[in-house]
Amino acid sequence: MNSRERVETCLDHRQPDRVPIDFWVSGEIRARLMEHYGVPDMEPVLERFGVDFRYIDGPAYIGPELASGPDGSREDHFGVPRRTVHYGEGEKSGNYSEVAAFPLAHARTVDEVESYAKWPNPDWFDYDAVREQARRARETGRVVVFMGDRLNRCAQLKPAMYLRGVEQILMDVYINPEIAQAIFGRITGFYVEYAVRTLQAAEGNIDILFTGDDFGMQENMFLPLQKWRAFLREGFRNFIEIGHRFGCMVAHHTCGFVVPLIPDFIECSLDILNPLQPDVRGLDLSAMKREFGSRICFHGGISIQRTMPFGTAGDIRREVRDRFEALAADGGYVFCTAHNIQADTPLENVAALLEAYRGQGTGDKEPLR
Repeated sequence: MNSRERVETCLDHRQPDRVPIDFWVSGEIRARLMEHYGVPDMEPVLERFGVDFRYIDGPAYIGPELASGPDGSREDHFGVPRRTVHYGEGEKSGNYSEVAAFPLAHARTVDEVESYAKWPNPDWFDYDAVREQARRARETGRVVVFMGDRLNRCAQLKPAMYLRGVEQILMDVYINPEIAQAIFGRITGFYVEYAVRTLQAAEGNIDILFTGDDFGMQENMFLPLQKWRAFLREGFRNFIEIGHRFGCMVAHHTCGFVVPLIPDFIECSLDILNPLQPDVRGLDLSAMKREFGSRICFHGGISIQRTMPFGTAGDIRREVRDRFEALAADGGYVFCTAHNIQADTPLENVAALLEAYRGQGTGDKEPLR
């Protein structure tokens, strides 16, 4: 099977020739891999290890100049100021973008929310860029995915947290529901139009629309089930319907404990759930496969909190084998980590993971050499 046949078979809940492979890494790991293999981009690495998915960047921002602050922060297209934070030392160092302030933190009325001057406009993006990205990705023969980063990925709760503050938006659903609805409504309206224009520009060359919105924490969900249904389910379903309208399978990324939401995900016609974060409370992958595995596909499951940074090659092989045994029967499972592999992970562990995927993916007991 080629990649497209393999993934199509898997997502149709039929057994492919091997488990499809996806590969998520941070920018720091990406740079180290390219240096290690002496290549100018990641394509030779992905080809070498048989990775079946290719991600495109998506629309390019061409809107108004984004403001900078005296503290070195720079606003994103929601008007949220962010500053770069560095962590670690030497080879294990990296950086990330941290929210410096929540611009809607002090809004007290719906009018203040609606009159916020920096709501993004879908016209601020160049969608023509998608056409060429998707065409080139299709030429690789792999499955083409649009996911974007955390700012241009279809979402509701996370952007609301950036705008309003984590604690405040969670309190709003109880004490200021009209403000919460107004914020979620503006965010969803933007992403609906953004997704439609993106998929139109791709001209049928995107196979999977990957949305992303963290609904869970290590021990529990951010919102109880009834509140999620009241405030987020409609927008969640809208994103899925858009993907299906354009002939895409739809995947959703959510970190944390979200098992109570899976029946709703299925009712909303979600095709693929990522990442099955293995280090959250009480996650039983075999039970999830038995209960839901014929109705939704699973993607991910390899620990980036524990096994990848701190485990041995043997630990990694065992974890890959465990995921295969728990999730791969009758298709419906894609090998991947629970999130991007971070800068604290030894490069030899990254190679061990990719080798283990190929070795275990057909049921072999030893990785390829």
